[in-house]
Amino acid sequence: MGQRHSSTTDKNILDLSRRHRRQAAAKALRATRERLQSGHGGPGVFERDLLAMHIHSNLHGAAIIPAVIVLDAVTSVYVSHNPTYLFWALMTLIVHGLNLILLRKAERRLDSAQKPEFWRLALLAGQLAMGGCWAIFAAQPVSSSVFPTLMLMKGAILLVALCVTAMTSILLRQAVVYAFLPALVALAGQALVSRRVEDIALSGLFAVCLLFFIYINGRLYLSNLKLMSFQSEKDDLIAELEVAKSLSDEARRRAEEANMAKSRFLASMSHELRTPLNAILGFSEVMAHEVLGPLNNPLYKEYSADIHRSGQHLLNLINEILDLSRIEAGKYDLTEDSMLLTDIAEDCVGMVQLRAKSKDIKINQYYEANLPPVWADEKAMRQVVLNLLSNAVKFTPQGGELTVKAGWTAGGGQYIAIRDNGPGIAEEEIPVVLSAFGQGSIAIKSAEQGTGLGLPIVQAILAKHGGEFKLKSKLREGTEVIAILPAKRVLQTVPAVASAQAIPPRRRYFA
Repeated sequence: MGQRHSSTTDKNILDLSRRHRRQAAAKALRATRERLQSGHGGPGVFERDLLAMHIHSNLHGAAIIPAVIVLDAVTSVYVSHNPTYLFWALMTLIVHGLNLILLRKAERRLDSAQKPEFWRLALLAGQLAMGGCWAIFAAQPVSSSVFPTLMLMKGAILLVALCVTAMTSILLRQAVVYAFLPALVALAGQALVSRRVEDIALSGLFAVCLLFFIYINGRLYLSNLKLMSFQSEKDDLIAELEVAKSLSDEARRRAEEANMAKSRFLASMSHELRTPLNAILGFSEVMAHEVLGPLNNPLYKEYSADIHRSGQHLLNLINEILDLSRIEAGKYDLTEDSMLLTDIAEDCVGMVQLRAKSKDIKINQYYEANLPPVWADEKAMRQVVLNLLSNAVKFTPQGGELTVKAGWTAGGGQYIAIRDNGPGIAEEEIPVVLSAFGQGSIAIKSAEQGTGLGLPIVQAILAKHGGEFKLKSKLREGTEVIAILPAKRVLQTVPAVASAQAIPPRRRYFA
């Protein structure tokens, strides 16, 4: 008693922990689906990730901008002989250094609770400061002695700086606008003051280039946004698949444990049920045959016969359930030997002959001559044929007719076919009839109801032999069932035939 109570307690604890695991898995699955259904693509969804990528790429390429600044200053001083460009370079390098400090700070604090929009605006402010430096460079006066060369050099330097900034700021929205709009304003103001064609042409060309890079940066930004969206969806799908796999594994484990519990239950209950059933069958048979003396009341004899029939029905039901359970558990082993299908068919016909006579059913037998033996389990094949014949007799009406055939298949195997002229089975009910515990509407209405396990057991036994089971039926036309053994089971092989003919069958009639 103590062990049973402990086992029950352990089972309850195990089930409780599984329930918690299922709840956690279901919660994760709902969260993943919400992420998938919420939709991606808005800039706010991946703002933090884009800013992190921008900060990372700019910190790793921090030496690019200083190299451009130093090169621009040296070239400008060499061409114009004006040392002012050196002071401009120093100021621009200081602003660039402050921007790097800001990037470092943003890298450390971006994952905090602070909104990413704050850091985006801070980085844009840094770009605006750099834009002021480039505006100062663009506004530097040009002496008439070196005017053409210096104007060409200034335009080239601004375009190079624009290209470099555009490449390094793809992931920061509006960075190019903040960095070079001040320079464009300075060039436009200089052109308005001087009214020289060169200044106007330079400011117009720079404006066109700036618009072009703004457009390119916008397209690249959207492309990166879509790539991140696709990556996020892929990660979400992978997460959902993992959660689904976890749920599937859990369901599989539960099914396996339930199957093991069922097998243990049936194994233990078979003995527990059969022992009292044997006693019931034995004593009821003794009473029905009045072995120990006559019964005073004739109803007792009738009741004892009813008890014996009910017990026998219950014992058959238990045997069928145990057979199906052993087959499903893979514990049904075949005891194979050489046997003749025709002998099995004749024996089984003899076993149902009395029952068929009580319903005035005629049984015709058609067996091909000289069928060689097959290698199979005789007891199992006898169970197959007896199940099929019992069903045929059960559902054939009074005065009906059965046909039993045995012969070669087109592929060189052997078959047993049983056909009746009973009420038949509706086409949509055939899958139900072939399933465990499944019964058609005719069987449910019949007074001779069965367990619904006969045909599943037949299918399983034939499958163990590598054979096949076929059921053909139409309402009000009857039913035909065919049990087929493959050619490899035939001990004497013959060539495959195209159709069943040539050998005249031997014919028997039973009334």
